[in-house]
Amino acid sequence: MKIAILGSGNVAMHLSKALIHAGHPIIQVWSRQYQNAQNLALEIGSDAIASIADISESVNIIFLAVADDAIETLANQIPKSANRLIVHNSGSTDIQVLKHFFDHVAVLYPLQTFSKTAVVDFKQIPLFIESSSDQAQEIISKLAHQLSDKVQYANSETRMCLHISAVFACNFTNHLYTIAQQILTEKNLDFDLLRPLIAETANKIIGDLPTQVQTGPASRNDEKTINKHVLLLQEHPHWQKIYQLISQDIVKIYQPNLSDHK
Repeated sequence: MKIAILGSGNVAMHLSKALIHAGHPIIQVWSRQYQNAQNLALEIGSDAIASIADISESVNIIFLAVADDAIETLANQIPKSANRLIVHNSGSTDIQVLKHFFDHVAVLYPLQTFSKTAVVDFKQIPLFIESSSDQAQEIISKLAHQLSDKVQYANSETRMCLHISAVFACNFTNHLYTIAQQILTEKNLDFDLLRPLIAETANKIIGDLPTQVQTGPASRNDEKTINKHVLLLQEHPHWQKIYQLISQDIVKIYQPNLSDHK
């Protein structure tokens, strides 16, 4: 398969390298910023193009590895070709967005967080696929299994559930790390002090469900400690609110017989 990548961000970079490793050359890269396309193309041995209209007729698959709100706009600009497969990588974008423009479309959603500097083993990343036709299904299924050992079918509704779960598990968690870092920084304490705790917490859920390993004052409804924490955060009312909302939710789960006002 000859492939073109629209996008030059983290997903585009890691996906491109995985595809090349699986034996599928990336012959063209496009990005909204041409310099970014050139940078990725140079890194993976491809050609950068300045316009989507310049996509080669020889391209069999086009991946839209771009922000969700750009997928529909870019799809409308792709030159029409009867046998070409158009694929997006979004967790929260319905496949219908592509079906408005093409007969053969698919989704390949990698459930993973990507960064430019971190090396990931694509073989271990869960990939969720969806397609619009038997032809598209055959191609995207074969390709996905070449990329990963963990491939499942997921329709757009299921994929949305996966994506929001990932936001809670990854994006929100990382933001809470950021709040913790800022609290420590205000007291001239190093975030490194929390790294062993973070590592142990993550390690626990490798073998157990999160509900089985929850600890902390809210899980035991330790109101005295919770109130002390809330008072300590009085100079940061937005952090106070986050702390209270999460604590209240934990109490509801682990102390279900308590009334809501406690």
